[in-house]
Amino acid sequence: MKNAVHAAALGALACLCLAPAAPALAGAAEYVFPATVEEGEKEIEFKTGTRKLRDGSRESATILGFGLGVNRWWFTELSAKWHKEPGERHDFDAWEWENRFQLTETGRYPVDVGFLLEIERPRDRSEGYEVKWGPLLQADLGTSVTANLNLLIEKHYRADNAERAELGYQWQLRYRWRPEFEFGAHGFGEFGPWDHWLSTSDQSHRWGPAVFGRFKVGRAQTLKWNAGVLFGLTDGSPRNQLRLQAEYEF
Repeated sequence: MKNAVHAAALGALACLCLAPAAPALAGAAEYVFPATVEEGEKEIEFKTGTRKLRDGSRESATILGFGLGVNRWWFTELSAKWHKEPGERHDFDAWEWENRFQLTETGRYPVDVGFLLEIERPRDRSEGYEVKWGPLLQADLGTSVTANLNLLIEKHYRADNAERAELGYQWQLRYRWRPEFEFGAHGFGEFGPWDHWLSTSDQSHRWGPAVFGRFKVGRAQTLKWNAGVLFGLTDGSPRNQLRLQAEYEF
């Protein structure tokens, strides 16, 4: 297993260091990817978000998907995405195929390690295929706090206009007070091209508080949710953002 952990870490590092080149600001319905997988779990997932841009306009996004824990190390989900640009209608935007791979046994090491591979096919074929990948890290801090840190590369392939790969991140702290209600903080950001970051003022960084919860709604059904407020920290960020994620697991 140690060899597998080392190989996973080297693979993640290679992705960060060798990725080719593409910019993109994550959507308003963005969410933090967990590093662990639950075998056999099926879920219907709803995600939505809206944010106010620096010019005062607003954009929104909605995602609806179905996911499955295929085995103890692979989770896959197919989603439909809708997006509303400022001044436009809320229209269908893309199909998205998310795959998360758990690379270490849960709790065996100080940090649980996973890997994300996500492929998106936009409705606008000129955008080609959007691919996102990178390591997912998750750890318990003490007995009550769970921490996540994800480093992700995003790039468009077969697009009409060639673009460079962009480096982004996600982080989250969650205090496990009680299953029905937990609280913490989270953040998202993009640095720009992976090998030539934008100036700090042009980068996008969005941080803020978050709340979480889960409820049993049947013998084998659970409703999980989390929501948060994000505030832009730089001129290249939206002014503020609201986001919500809800999962019906069965």
